[in-house]
Amino acid sequence: MKIERRKPLTAKVGIVGVGHHTYWAQFEGLLDEMHRKLEVFDGKVKTHGVETACFGLLDNAETAYAALPAMKAADLDLLFIDMVTYATSSTFGILVRDLNVPIVLVALQPLRAMPYETARTYIQLCNDDFCSVPEFTGVAIRMGRPVADVILGVRENDPIADGEIARWCQIAKVLHDLRRARIGLMGHVLESMYDMHVDPTAVTAAFGCHIALCEPDEILKHYLAGDPPATEAMKRRILDFFDTPDPVSDPITTRLTERDLDVAARAAVALEAFIAERKLDGLAYYYEALPDTPMRELVTNLIVGNSLLTSAGFPMCGEYDLKNCIAMMIMDRLDIGGSFAEFHPIDFDRDTVLVGHDGPHHLNIASRKPVLRSLKTYHGKPGKGAGVEFNIKEGPITMLSIGVKADGRMKFIVAEGESMAGPIPPTGNTNTHGRFLPDVRTFLLRWVAEGPTHHFALGVGHHAASLVKLAKVLGIEAVVVTPTV
Repeated sequence: MKIERRKPLTAKVGIVGVGHHTYWAQFEGLLDEMHRKLEVFDGKVKTHGVETACFGLLDNAETAYAALPAMKAADLDLLFIDMVTYATSSTFGILVRDLNVPIVLVALQPLRAMPYETARTYIQLCNDDFCSVPEFTGVAIRMGRPVADVILGVRENDPIADGEIARWCQIAKVLHDLRRARIGLMGHVLESMYDMHVDPTAVTAAFGCHIALCEPDEILKHYLAGDPPATEAMKRRILDFFDTPDPVSDPITTRLTERDLDVAARAAVALEAFIAERKLDGLAYYYEALPDTPMRELVTNLIVGNSLLTSAGFPMCGEYDLKNCIAMMIMDRLDIGGSFAEFHPIDFDRDTVLVGHDGPHHLNIASRKPVLRSLKTYHGKPGKGAGVEFNIKEGPITMLSIGVKADGRMKFIVAEGESMAGPIPPTGNTNTHGRFLPDVRTFLLRWVAEGPTHHFALGVGHHAASLVKLAKVLGIEAVVVTPTV
């Protein structure tokens, strides 16, 4: 079973070709050939679920200046410059200086190698895609605006180049949503967690999203008003999606009670109404409220609704961890999940560490049907109610923690590992066995040395390279603490 994404992933990707105007009169048909190359590349990019805006072929400074207003007005998330043949850097320098958008140079020649015995200058110019790349990158650095990346290869049947195009289209989708997102921030940090504190303005400066300050009462009004038909529908949805097994070994767990199901469903309905009312794309929160009040019941029973929303593309982050909410959004927009996680006990026999949390979770990366258990207490915090439990899919995983350095700037701490088959404690919390190179002891020591928060976002697949590239265009330091191929 899978929870469908509510907002489709998209991005606005600009495409422009560059060439050298002197060639066109010298070599009949060359300009038409360059336009065909550009058309092929535009078609490639369109297959990755993005909207493209093609600005044609620029071949001197004058045409670059003329195209610049339209490129600025297009509100691009990414710009590919297709190096269809040699071009002078005066054409490029104008763009890199004035466009505030990540620029990727693409040098994909039609032929894998020149036909040396029959080669002509015309054929060389058709395959001169890389010729001016050093000139362009040098000018970009000189102007203080380094290019985001260079994709180098063959125009057709090159899986490495095609993979890099796909990677950058996915990064563009992350950038598209980060700079448009409204992330709710509600309540306060759990008092003792110094690593959770962050300045919302610093988050906006780093990622572009707006932080909307919210009150718990905005959810409570929907909870108290009630919506019995919506609550009954939510109960059916929950029971269809989750298993509700009998307890095993932990005395604080029981089979899901009818009351806990009802409270979780009512809280989920209220949360959905609140998210829609405030037009939020995510939420970071923590609130305790007074014992034995409706507010305490509500704010300690958002885990089920949060997990459903997170899986639909709205990262919902407990313990007021705004930074991790951003990390979860990044993972989700890369389409690799993004569960709220931390480290649990180490298994020195298996050389693994349990990674998980009491929620919220991205249910679409579960290895099997997730479980709901009633918990008599949420350990370490007030409240009781339904808890979400599942294993993450076996196979490659990626972790992203966003830390804050002494100078106040953000930092990506990234690791790749494997989700391994193995038993998990039946405690109503999600857990999975994570294996990391070179061994669990060395990995954990390297991880903590980089200054992460104790939370991180957990996704499937190996995507450290994408996160490093994203960090580069955001101007954020990134460290990968595990060996990568």
